[in-house]
Amino acid sequence: GGPRRLLLVSNSTLHGGGYLGHCQQHIQSFLGEKVKRVLFVPYALHDRDAYARTAREKFESLGYGLDSIHESCDPVEAVRKSEAIFIGGGNTFRLLKALYDNSLIQEIRKRVLEDGIPYMGSSAGTNVATISINTTNDMPIVYPPSLQALGLVPFNINPHYLDPDVKSTHMGETREERIRQYHEEPNTPPVL
Repeated sequence: GGPRRLLLVSNSTLHGGGYLGHCQQHIQSFLGEKVKRVLFVPYALHDRDAYARTAREKFESLGYGLDSIHESCDPVEAVRKSEAIFIGGGNTFRLLKALYDNSLIQEIRKRVLEDGIPYMGSSAGTNVATISINTTNDMPIVYPPSLQALGLVPFNINPHYLDPDVKSTHMGETREERIRQYHEEPNTPPVL
């Protein structure tokens, strides 16, 4: 296949800004003028209709049409026909389970890695672009058949990573300590 075209965003909203406001120039530069419609995957949140409305409003304001995969009678065919894919944030376990339940893992991999269509992920959508969801911050509210994800990049990502606050009196484990524990297991990939 051709080169991977990925835009992996840690979060969809920054304090004081609107949905994807902090990265909208990157989105327009990334998608360019050839892409006219984006296929949105809202599976990480429970209220998919509301999530699709939010995403549609933002993408239309940037000049792109948006189709939500949950409104399609055939999600696999929707992926096959897509010009670009955007998977939004929410709960990573819920998202990955829905991708498996709808037989989308291999279809998305093929479209991105072989056909070269643009893939954008935000938070949970970034998590599932990696090798596995082993390094997500989310709670396992549902159980996907595997923790293996799309494998669009040869590493894992920890969205929302924060360095420890040296002035904090909180004595709990930090994200850095959790990731170090992950790497105590053999053959774990790098974590960005």
